[in-house]
Amino acid sequence: MRMSQEPVFTENSECQDCYKCVRECPVKAIKIRNNSAHIISDLCILCGHCVEICPIGAKKVRNDLAVASNALKNKGTDKAVVSLAPSYAAEFQDIPYRKLISAIKKLGFDAVSETAIGAEKVSGWISENINQTSCERGQIFISSACPSIVRLVKKYIPVYGDSITKCYSPLLTHAKIIKKIWGENTKIIFIGPCIAKKSESDMYPDLVEAALTFEDLLSWFKKAGIDINTVESTENDKFEPFKAGNASLYPVDGGMIKTIDASHEKTMFVSVSGVNNVRNALTGLENYNGHKNIFLELLACEGGCINGPKASTRKSTILKRNAVINSSQTDNFDFEVIKNIEIDNSLDIKPVFEAEHSHSEIRQALRSIGKLDKLDELNCGGCGYDSCRDFAAALINGKAEKAMCLSYIRKIAQKKANALIKTMPSGVVIVDNQMKIIESNRRFAELLGSDIVLVFNASPGMEGASIEKILPQHQKLFKLVLETGEDILNKDVRYQNKVLQVSIFSVEKNQIVGAVFQDVTKPVVQKERVVNKAKQVIDKSLSTVQQIAYLLGENAAETEILLKSIIESFNPDEISEGDKEN
Repeated sequence: MRMSQEPVFTENSECQDCYKCVRECPVKAIKIRNNSAHIISDLCILCGHCVEICPIGAKKVRNDLAVASNALKNKGTDKAVVSLAPSYAAEFQDIPYRKLISAIKKLGFDAVSETAIGAEKVSGWISENINQTSCERGQIFISSACPSIVRLVKKYIPVYGDSITKCYSPLLTHAKIIKKIWGENTKIIFIGPCIAKKSESDMYPDLVEAALTFEDLLSWFKKAGIDINTVESTENDKFEPFKAGNASLYPVDGGMIKTIDASHEKTMFVSVSGVNNVRNALTGLENYNGHKNIFLELLACEGGCINGPKASTRKSTILKRNAVINSSQTDNFDFEVIKNIEIDNSLDIKPVFEAEHSHSEIRQALRSIGKLDKLDELNCGGCGYDSCRDFAAALINGKAEKAMCLSYIRKIAQKKANALIKTMPSGVVIVDNQMKIIESNRRFAELLGSDIVLVFNASPGMEGASIEKILPQHQKLFKLVLETGEDILNKDVRYQNKVLQVSIFSVEKNQIVGAVFQDVTKPVVQKERVVNKAKQVIDKSLSTVQQIAYLLGENAAETEILLKSIIESFNPDEISEGDKEN
């Protein structure tokens, strides 16, 4: 069973197509559609990394506060209990746990219990199963405690799928314990730093009503007007049915191993945290043929759950570890409470098999983005993929768009700009801050004479040529615009026996300028200029004419008619073919 919205999603209106999420996603579970990055839920492992690194916060975590609030409203005579992740000690280091419990109860909960109680049961289950395993040939065991790692292994490293311990996670185990104590109809809300726990509540709604983050909890406090720093607490504000034991160490890497009875001398225990570190650690392990069992405590977040995606900070790991260790000490854990609870379970998560593409398919996809040979494959990573070939495969799979390739877009833009410049009837030149030509069209060369045309023919566009040498008398105009950033529009300059109208404008302020030249000595241009001047006269004087019309009488109308007649007599549409040729 799933909620209508996935635990992690993209706010399309905020996504700025930077592709950072594509670049950072460890399993490339991102699809670009209409320049917006969408999470592919079937591929996502819910590590939450995209949420952390999105520069503008377009990646969102589903807010389940409404679900939790409704559970409280509809509980009737049943109990509502919070399953609080043991990483609370790292998140609320300056808040005594009794104050935290008191504040949570003020929201309407009947009790607060540590998820670590379920972890104690899980550790016992693992100890028992490992110790019963024959060691004629060593086996690999992977903890099922981290839902992101379970998804990673099941989906992307299925060779180890059967190695995941076949028991409930600490949260789901804790939920079963809570229901045993307070009744099957008890409403259970999880609170912690983990996004992936939301998927557990989606899949097991009969056990967990909703999974909230610490961020959600603080938001709930604020909405309810509860100040956690000033709330009063009493001796009755305590964890129920009792405080957890050593399993409170679960949120730090290596903490789970410390709670397992590792007396079996033929089992090796290893802890690895961080998705990429986990993938590296598992590489080649499928060929293991040693005599010792290997138990792997694998966690998606580097350093453990204390650095979960919804922890308030991923810094000060040592201080957070210390806070969790100090909170884990207890001497009143009642193991009778967790007896006779069945936690055998195995998730049916299908492996991800992306289609393999032939060399010719990849080459065709590369050609579609202008990469015609090996030298064109820059592997710059701008699209978010490690190589151009990976990007080509993503194109074929429908996960990427051509516009993601920066070199391709740059080439397209350059081609469009070149085509536009070439077809313009006016002379066009673009100059950098070193007074060197970046691009020009043939018309620009023709306006400057046959010698410049020869230069253009030898090097189309005249890239690198000095504008100071080509236009020595007028190069100061380019320098002026480069220095001041202020455009020069419609300025008449003399060049040889011509009068050129030039407009120089900033393309990139103080870096690049563009200029448009037009020969205004030609008859057609002269007539067009007369038309424009006449229009300007009308625009500037019409309001004045209207204001003094009562003085001028018919003369006002005659003035307007005269001006309009000038325009009509020089209308470009009526210029004869002979005039155009001249």
